[in-house]
Amino acid sequence: MLPIDMTGGASAATAANLEASGEALATFLKRVDAVLRDLEGSAGNPKRVGAQTIKPGSLNSGATAAFPEAHGLYLQYSRVHEELTSLSRTLHLQIEGIAIAVLGAHRGFDNLEDDQRRRFAEIQTEIRQIQDARDDVQRTNDAKTGGKL
Repeated sequence: MLPIDMTGGASAATAANLEASGEALATFLKRVDAVLRDLEGSAGNPKRVGAQTIKPGSLNSGATAAFPEAHGLYLQYSRVHEELTSLSRTLHLQIEGIAIAVLGAHRGFDNLEDDQRRRFAEIQTEIRQIQDARDDVQRTNDAKTGGKL
């Protein structure tokens, strides 16, 4: 059973506990910005992850009949690589979105610059598109395998 103050609005005590000081938000924003900078400079950067590919012939002489396991390995590598690239991109977008959201919580979303509000909407749209694509792939795979790996 939910507490009375969680059944249709926040009590004054709960609302007071949720308020964050400007200083706390500014500190958090600096930390989020630092994480985003670290990600952009690391091997986890979506562009760097996306660039780490191999060619099908790298694992065999190109004749899949001679060594079908190599072709299977390549297909799995490609699947995992695509997933890691997608996850890296999603993480990057979410961190960027958190930075804008924290700034909006501090200043008020209406007080953000138009570019920031527009970028926040773009981030939400892009994350939704990535998730929809992943869901489509999952549904296709489930249909092919009957829900089994």
